[in-house]
Amino acid sequence: MSTIHRTTTGRIRTVAVIDVGTTSIRMAIAEISGEGEVRLLESLSQGVALGKDTFTTGEIARSTMEECVATLKDYRRKLDEYSIVRPEDIRVIATSAVREALNRMTFVDRIFVATGLFVETLDAAELHRVTYRGVQPLLRATPDLFESQAFVVEVGGGSTELLLLNQGNVSHSQAFRLGSLRMQQTLAAYNVPRERMRRVMLTEIRSHLEPLTELIQPDVPAIMVAMGGDIRFAASQVSKEPVSDDQLTKISRSDLSEFTDFLFTKREETLVSRYQLSFPEAETIAPALLINQTLAELLGVETVLISNVNLRDGLIRDLADGGNWSPEFQSQIIRSAWKLAEKYHVDKDHAACVADLCRQLFRQLQAEHELDERFETFLYVAALLHEIGTFISESSVHKHSMYLIMNSSLFGLTSDDLNLVALVARYHRRALPKPSHQTYAALDRYRRVAVSKLAAILRIAIALDASRTQRVKEITCTRNRNRLVISVPVIDDLSVEQISLRRNRQFFESIFGLQTLLRTRIRETKSEPSAQL
Repeated sequence: MSTIHRTTTGRIRTVAVIDVGTTSIRMAIAEISGEGEVRLLESLSQGVALGKDTFTTGEIARSTMEECVATLKDYRRKLDEYSIVRPEDIRVIATSAVREALNRMTFVDRIFVATGLFVETLDAAELHRVTYRGVQPLLRATPDLFESQAFVVEVGGGSTELLLLNQGNVSHSQAFRLGSLRMQQTLAAYNVPRERMRRVMLTEIRSHLEPLTELIQPDVPAIMVAMGGDIRFAASQVSKEPVSDDQLTKISRSDLSEFTDFLFTKREETLVSRYQLSFPEAETIAPALLINQTLAELLGVETVLISNVNLRDGLIRDLADGGNWSPEFQSQIIRSAWKLAEKYHVDKDHAACVADLCRQLFRQLQAEHELDERFETFLYVAALLHEIGTFISESSVHKHSMYLIMNSSLFGLTSDDLNLVALVARYHRRALPKPSHQTYAALDRYRRVAVSKLAAILRIAIALDASRTQRVKEITCTRNRNRLVISVPVIDDLSVEQISLRRNRQFFESIFGLQTLLRTRIRETKSEPSAQL
């Protein structure tokens, strides 16, 4: 596993991540040095039938639940052997099989009661974020990925995840409800004969993945980087190169196709005996490789690059960094927000100016709002997108903006994050938050207060560009008792901004308890008093 750079603590930390997946529960235990270097100590895996339950009946069976409890109790004992007991050193996540189960809350509660482990259900956005964290060192070490459009894909039991990177930047992320086990269970429910299985699967796969071709830039070479245990297994059988932790392994599309066709001719019992696979692995290996093969064909690549990085690598990096968002990751979120803003034809100059003023206000008012750096990104994104509602109508822009944001996808932001951003944009004008506003009322107290703080700051920033000329670019905030004085470099006439501030400052003053004033910074060559509001 590659080196992670973070603040030196001088203490070696042992952590564990557990992935409650569609067909198995996997655990990785790693040691993190004070310099951020990660060393994998042990990996464990145990097959389970979570996906088979969810994708056939919609619920996790009681027997499967107890199998998961037994496995996680064993893992808990292993954690005790390593003296990993602090909650901040353990992360347990679940993906589509648990997320889509109707009784997921019962499952999560049962696991917690039996083992004391809290299971997080990751949505697609969080999964993409963790995947990106995992492949970052690989991207830095592979210059070719920066000179092409790189499709990073992982075929799982319940879904296929995709990240499109252009010159190392995320330009698209998507989750397809297309997984090896999900597809197999769906076809089994329709009693598709075995001899027709491959052909029917291929039709199903193409119907899901055909839209990907619209993302391909014909004048830029495409590269496919595949992740996941199934494609690594194929590489180990077909490629002459060993699958390495720190470099990509190559497999030709023709070799992958030939091996996939071969697997479809064999029964599960034969695969278990021949390759020492578990029975669940033998059931899903051929469908998973068929999805990878079809992706390669649609993308027009002759060679598939295979990464040994997995979800647990990204989770460990998160623990190593304390869950903080790196500047690079925040820039990817903002880049995604800009693409959405461009889609809805926002006034780019005004949006950029307001967003930058929000950033300055957020940082200078840190002692007042006491929010962590993630909320700065939420505020910045809300500022960029607060007027996208004009695409629908000039009337009720704030409500239309909220709707569009909530029903869009931004790389790196979960559905909860999107809701928060949407609410901040919704309250950039007109009505203040009310208990009758359902989306707002559904938030917990901390996030409700955060929405109010951020929306209040956004209103001040909008007032500072009331002229829409971007002449206010730099501000300095000074607190004097119960007054907040916002100073700007010398501008001959601030009357437009001052009038707008009068109209927009009430929300800010009610949240922070500070009377807000706007004034021009005093000229060094003159002693006359500056304009004040």
